[in-house]
Amino acid sequence: MSTAERTLDQDEQRLAELGYKQELNRTWSAFQNFGISFTIISILAGCLTTYYQGWNNGGPVAISWGWPIISCFILIIAFCMSELVSAFPTAGGIYWWASKLGSPVWGWFTGWFNLLGLIAILASVDYFAGQFLSVILGLYKVKVLGIDFSDTKHLLAETFLMFVILLCVHVFINIRGSHLVARLNGVSVVWHVLGALALVGVLIFAPTKHASFHDVFTQTQNNSGFGHNMFWWYVLPLGFLLTQYTITGFDASAHISEETHGADKSAPKGVWQSVFFSAIGGYILLMAITFAAAAHTTAVNEAGGTIFAVFESSMSMAWVKFVLIVAVVGQTFCGMSCMTSASRMMYAFSRDGAVPGSRLWSRVNDRRIPFNAVMAVAVFALILTLPALKGNKAGVTVAFTAVVSIGVIGLYLAYIIPIFLRWRMGDAFPAGPWTLGKKYKWMCVVSVVEVLIVVVIYFNAPFSSGGVPWESGFDWSLFNYTPVVTGGVFIAVGLWWLLSARHWFTGPKHTVSEIDTEIGAAPAIVEYP
Repeated sequence: MSTAERTLDQDEQRLAELGYKQELNRTWSAFQNFGISFTIISILAGCLTTYYQGWNNGGPVAISWGWPIISCFILIIAFCMSELVSAFPTAGGIYWWASKLGSPVWGWFTGWFNLLGLIAILASVDYFAGQFLSVILGLYKVKVLGIDFSDTKHLLAETFLMFVILLCVHVFINIRGSHLVARLNGVSVVWHVLGALALVGVLIFAPTKHASFHDVFTQTQNNSGFGHNMFWWYVLPLGFLLTQYTITGFDASAHISEETHGADKSAPKGVWQSVFFSAIGGYILLMAITFAAAAHTTAVNEAGGTIFAVFESSMSMAWVKFVLIVAVVGQTFCGMSCMTSASRMMYAFSRDGAVPGSRLWSRVNDRRIPFNAVMAVAVFALILTLPALKGNKAGVTVAFTAVVSIGVIGLYLAYIIPIFLRWRMGDAFPAGPWTLGKKYKWMCVVSVVEVLIVVVIYFNAPFSSGGVPWESGFDWSLFNYTPVVTGGVFIAVGLWWLLSARHWFTGPKHTVSEIDTEIGAAPAIVEYP
């Protein structure tokens, strides 16, 4: 028996011990498992698309100091999740952990927050990629089928069209086969590394001038409308959305664990290594951007702090086109992987009967792909993004920052629930090959506190003074509807649980009886203390 066959048998045996038969195609290597989380984090996506959030709420200090500090907290969260995926390498990932370490109700809420977060992240990544693509077509003055991308009349409609096209492309790639996605993730890792290096090189040599180290590490910006007396305790934390949004989605390594060789060792490394290398690469890229931006503060502020303003104010149009093309290709890879992760979560959650129409979404086709789940997450991402069609008087979308916040809040809430339950279980936790040892005692607590303070409190708060309902200058176009959506989901899912689901949802289902009929003998079920 070859090493690969022996590893596959061990993976299937471990999956059977957890209660499932091998339905998905287990073809992913450890590098490809790392690649999907690294691709979803995508420093070519998050660092560029939400740069305005850090710039307007903190400025250079939100990046030069905020990024490394918040990255350290996120890495601690990733370490905690690595220990969990090593113990329980299943496609259900986070919600499975919560169900087993807590009870079905813990798994119920975790699963729904995880699914909401993954779909919102998919929506935001593809929408931002559509925005970049629309800008590129405008710079090249493309006119096709009566659409003029170089004018400013239909910016939101044109961006939404690009978003829909990219969403369809990602559906096509995902239904072609898991192995194709795995291969493209390998290409994506190379593209992100070389692309980020290329952008850093351009940002070093192309701009006519750069800011000083003093400016980059001390200069502040407050374009939120809130008073400066609120800067350090309110405005600056709003800028942390740049980091929290960029470094998220690393649970993908867990969702793909049933398709990965040696998952109890490979998936944990995929989780924490994707965060670690993205944090370093992202910081280098952001610092290169900020040295250019801080040298053209007025121009960047006048254009809303966007990355387009940074590039256009600091370099020639030829270089602007180049860096945007490099970025949009990376973002396209990112959206592809986001759809893979979201569809696997949809499949796993449906496999256990939690989603309406579960039998439909939990089916796999002859290519061993959850085709229906892929289609479902694409449709839901499209629906969630519909508010982006509406803009204010300046033609700027008024709702989309909230979609970003919804994705971050949904995912990070799902992350910390099983982390808290693991901490509560203490030394009785059945650790896998990758373990934190005694360090879980403080790492789990730090993870929970960071998410509750930075993510839950601040990202549900108004991002602009004009978005505060009780202020005289309140404008609905500036209102942060994140708490409406996340709160609405929590209430709806909670009522569903109380009125119905608690009577029939028992957490992860066991399909060992189906395994028995295929392999002829029941695998041993591990009894955990």
